[in-house]
Amino acid sequence: MAADGRSCWILKPDVFMNRSGQAVAALAGFYKIPVEQILVVHDELDLPAGTVRLKQGGGNGGHNGLRSIAESLGSGNFVRLRIGIGHPGQRDLVTDYVLTKPSQEDRQAIEEAIANAMALMPDILSGKLERAMHKLHTK
Repeated sequence: MAADGRSCWILKPDVFMNRSGQAVAALAGFYKIPVEQILVVHDELDLPAGTVRLKQGGGNGGHNGLRSIAESLGSGNFVRLRIGIGHPGQRDLVTDYVLTKPSQEDRQAIEEAIANAMALMPDILSGKLERAMHKLHTK
């Protein structure tokens, strides 16, 4: 795939989430992709369903997929597109919550959020993160 005249790879690891870093690191190593140029799209419990946030770097916030990716890359300084899925309200309900389908209302909000983020992919992929953040975060 090409973006802004540059090559772009889309990777959907076919492994358990807590091992996704192996696939990301293998692709990044093979194509010599700097960590700062990797975009990880992931679900985010700490954001209401349908909220989208973009940021460079950060911790894993308890997200096993992010932990795996940061450990495998040796850095957490990749770009994150966080798509809110909401929180069930109690910590002990989280596992079942993330493994079940969202409500129709949440699903619609999440799909809208994905569409909004996709519209900004040219900015994100060309490194215009501040511009994309401004558009995403002020909706």
